Amino acid sequence: MMTKIPVRTRLRDVGLRPTRQRVALAEILFSHGHRHLSAEDLHAEAVTAKVPVSLATVYNTLNQFTEAGLLREVAVEGTRTYFDTNTDDHHHFYVEDENRVFDIPGPHVEIGDLPPAPEGMEIVRVDVVVRLRNKR
Repeated sequence: MMTKIPVRTRLRDVGLRPTRQRVALAEILFSHGHRHLSAEDLHAEAVTAKVPVSLATVYNTLNQFTEAGLLREVAVEGTRTYFDTNTDDHHHFYVEDENRVFDIPGPHVEIGDLPPAPEGMEIVRVDVVVRLRNKR
């Protein structure tokens, strides 16, 4: 997503002011290719990188990045949300006993026979999360 465009430019391009904390978090998020992180994961990486940021700021920044189209939110449970740096249309596997999300490779999910959207609404996207568990 942000491979060649400098982080500051990318933030400005989507209408976000490139504050020190936003730039630092964006560099952590987007410097390792496509990945899926929870707010807690990003906060831990920021602490390791000695970026002084609170967990609340991480949540706010992730939500701002998502609203601006830089991230895609992947909800796997009521309170468990991951943020995906790959904003292209794709689906996910979720490994329950590892709390891990990864992309379903290729076009292996077919969606058909969707119900019509309620009046005045349109379907924007369909997200599929296939839940996995290690065999026992």
